[in-house]
Amino acid sequence: MYVNVEGARLFFDCVGAKLAIAGEAMVERPTLIVMHGGPGFDHTTLRGFFDRFADSHQVLYLDHRGNGRSGGEPETWNLAQWGKDVKALCDALGVERPHVYGNSFGGMVAMSYAAQFPDHPGKLILSSTAARMHLDVTYRLMTERGGEKARAIATRFWTATDAQSMAQYMEVCMPLYNPNPNPNELAARKRALIRPEVSRHFILGEMRTMDARAGLAAITCPTLVLAGRYDPITPVSCSEEIASLIPGERVYLRTFEEAGHGVHRDVPEKAESVLRQFLGEAV
Repeated sequence: MYVNVEGARLFFDCVGAKLAIAGEAMVERPTLIVMHGGPGFDHTTLRGFFDRFADSHQVLYLDHRGNGRSGGEPETWNLAQWGKDVKALCDALGVERPHVYGNSFGGMVAMSYAAQFPDHPGKLILSSTAARMHLDVTYRLMTERGGEKARAIATRFWTATDAQSMAQYMEVCMPLYNPNPNPNELAARKRALIRPEVSRHFILGEMRTMDARAGLAAITCPTLVLAGRYDPITPVSCSEEIASLIPGERVYLRTFEEAGHGVHRDVPEKAESVLRQFLGEAV
């Protein structure tokens, strides 16, 4: 499905009903907005895991502006606009107080959205993401996991992204993201509609100077921060930094020792349990 917001035609999809039958009444269920990483990927990589939450939520998937099936001009590909798109999408669809999950780059978008519109989200989940990149840690971990070859390829990718460096990175470095890669996840990546030009635009541009730390002070909703000890690209230090800068008592950091980037990929049952507990808590 498509909706026109903020000058762009955005693709979204829904799984699960907004209204549920409860005896003689209809009960409204919360909307869970699930936002993919990348940038340059699409929402379909997350469907295999997050569709299960349709038993308690209306699950809404979004292809970010310029990603997947969504339109939008390159000059609007930035975190401020991606964050505004989340609020504009909700306004267009009548979604109030959503529970918002962002994985990796999607978490960066979620932080932008929550910082700009702190009264809008009901809950926030930031998984394997960063307010700023810790590339020194990333390069060290890449060397530990894949040797000097992995470090060299990672360095080139993050400093001079082009088609060749992206192909090498996906072949050599991305397998180092997760200690227990799920075959279903690998198949999902092959099905995804990939837009490498968006990756290059962000990595060679805004990502280099990105620093969302100041905006975290504006976030007021209950927030769950998820990290994987094995994650080399958004290492645990990134999640610890985020959790330390969001004010209030309802900020929870959960680190999974046996997981890498995107904890649901390595420990789906444990991740599901933690997510259901957080999503089910009264606000």
